[in-house]
Amino acid sequence: MAKQKIAVVGAGLIGLSTAVYISESISKCSVTVISDKFTPNTTSDVAAGMLIPHTYQGIPIPQQKQWFRETFDYLFEINNSSEASDAGINLVSGWQIFKTIPDEVLPFWSDVVLGFRSMTEEELKKFPQHRFGQAFTTLKCDCPSYLLWLEKRLKENGNQVYARRIEDLWELHSKYDIVINCSGIGSRELMGDLEIHPVRGQVLKVDAPWVNHFIRDGDGLTYIYPGIHNVTLGGTRQKDNWSLSADPRSSKDIFDRCCALEPSLQRAQDIKVRVGLRPSRFAVRLQKEILVHDGKKLPVVHNYGHGSGGFSVHRGTAKEAARLVGECIAALEGSSLKAKL
Repeated sequence: MAKQKIAVVGAGLIGLSTAVYISESISKCSVTVISDKFTPNTTSDVAAGMLIPHTYQGIPIPQQKQWFRETFDYLFEINNSSEASDAGINLVSGWQIFKTIPDEVLPFWSDVVLGFRSMTEEELKKFPQHRFGQAFTTLKCDCPSYLLWLEKRLKENGNQVYARRIEDLWELHSKYDIVINCSGIGSRELMGDLEIHPVRGQVLKVDAPWVNHFIRDGDGLTYIYPGIHNVTLGGTRQKDNWSLSADPRSSKDIFDRCCALEPSLQRAQDIKVRVGLRPSRFAVRLQKEILVHDGKKLPVVHNYGHGSGGFSVHRGTAKEAARLVGECIAALEGSSLKAKL
């Protein structure tokens, strides 16, 4: 039977990781990624890339934990291989700190990260404004490096990447059997999904190689994330703000907040400002849909709306999207068989 032709719309983290998973797990298909934006110009390129889960209100916690564990295990395997440098993956230890003791002192992901424990009184002396903290080791992705690595893997498997803006998924009906929609915030226009909205994030990328430990305020708004090439300082969380222009006041506020947690950052050099729009939704949209036009059908698998939690669950949601694609392929092959009979 001929290979099923699959188009993935979107070349950010979710699109590329989904395309790679499908190309490596489903033998009877060819995969093409189509997008008008590629690294370094995607939302994913701005992300800090830390594996600390964001909680989705509309998804059961066991499902979120499974996605996180699958993602953590996958990246940990890369971290322990010769691919770690090219993929931009590294382990980083640090602290999540709270001004008041949180309701959940043991988050659902505490047994997935490494060495999770409560901070000692001695450690908390570094943060006199905070009463409680958690210490652990997790993984961090250098986002542009990781996207390039994913794209390289995809091409090595014989698949293709095209630069093109898609206005309507039905444009792809004549060339592809199945379409996977990983268009992120673009799904608002592409699918008319008004549940997805931007949450504007502004961060600073600074040169401060002496900073080795991450620091994250418990509300997730202020953070210091050291990576392979720079340190990410954040951030902002501005709902329904579509502006991609840097705001100098926000930059100063971010820098001041981060310096309050780590005073040595006053000496940071080469400060760059980055802005991205998190594709936020009540729950990730991960489901099948059949588009119908003039009696013809186009199977679509949606995988978008990861908000600020994409890096923490991307491999897990890619695996689930691949399972849905497998169901679509089985249905297409069943229809083809019936037609022949």
